[in-house]
Amino acid sequence: MTDDLSVLRVEPLATALNDMEELLTQSGRAFLLGAGCSKCANLPLTAELTEKTLESDKIGADTKNILNAIKQLFDGSNDSNIEDYLSELVDLNAIAQRRQERGADSATVELGGASFTTDQLQSAVEEIKRAIAAIIDTEIIIDTHQKFVRAVHLPLRPGKSGTNPPVDYLILNYDTLIEDALAIEKLHYSDGLGGGTTAWWDMSQFEMAGLAARVLKLHGSIDWCELPDDPLPRRISKKLTGHEIENRRVIIWPASTKYRETQRDPYAQLASLARRIMRPSKSTQTVLTVCGYRFQDSHINLEIDRALRESDGRLTIVAFTSDEVPIGQLKIWHEDPVVSDQVRIYAKKGFYHGATNYEHEAELPWWKFENVTRLLEGER
Repeated sequence: MTDDLSVLRVEPLATALNDMEELLTQSGRAFLLGAGCSKCANLPLTAELTEKTLESDKIGADTKNILNAIKQLFDGSNDSNIEDYLSELVDLNAIAQRRQERGADSATVELGGASFTTDQLQSAVEEIKRAIAAIIDTEIIIDTHQKFVRAVHLPLRPGKSGTNPPVDYLILNYDTLIEDALAIEKLHYSDGLGGGTTAWWDMSQFEMAGLAARVLKLHGSIDWCELPDDPLPRRISKKLTGHEIENRRVIIWPASTKYRETQRDPYAQLASLARRIMRPSKSTQTVLTVCGYRFQDSHINLEIDRALRESDGRLTIVAFTSDEVPIGQLKIWHEDPVVSDQVRIYAKKGFYHGATNYEHEAELPWWKFENVTRLLEGER
């Protein structure tokens, strides 16, 4: 059922939307997209992904025992998910590896009353990643994402290069919806890999002339893999076989808050480019539009916070949130006089910007990705 957007025509909501349009036409544009933006394409939200992973037939008995034991460690938590469990598992594996490297008598970790070796833990990590990839690699509905990129790139004619800087997409999801939509709309983009169906990691791809968009997969992608002895991403055609190819590892990283992993390439390279994007040069402005992300990743929040404070006012955050009012990180920014004017919050029941606190009794449908798309298309 299509939401009625007429409620957004009243003031000050109409002005808030007009201001957003003005920002997006006059400034450099970047979009931070989270799991909520993939729901309309028939992909699971984090809670659904957690449930499906726990039930997946892609993971063996040892992995299920490990995963269920870790899940029990989070008893009492209201919103723990597969990303938390995988982070915990990676930490435990690091402990086991450290003991093994030091020649300790006990090079295992205890979980659920059983002992597991680093080989078992590492195998569990890989099985869980494959399960996640299999869940996401399903039939998807791309209509909304096509409309979204079409609206974002409206000034450009399909297949033509523009003189404006490329639009930057900072993607937290593992799916390839944005890349697919850009390609269908004949918009030149780079995701950091050179080649085609089979490709290799090449950061220089982001600097190519004539790009309409750059796609930064900050948590990896279901079509990325890692071949033995090469830690950088590859994209391998599903038709290819061979010992090396069959032993490839899926490169997705739900454990995104772990400092150790974010210092490795390609994540370190992507993080460095994202930092530059969020710190526009003098005499320029950048608007970072956030949709489908609930600001629950402390690492991502920290990067945005630093950029806000180091941009000398040249970075503006436009945040669409499913929360009725600003909470968590958004509340902190809204109440901080140093950065509150740089943060515009389009909440489920209000609009907040600087000294503005406008609350509305009815639900404001602008927080949904499909409705953000309709607004970008000019619908009111």
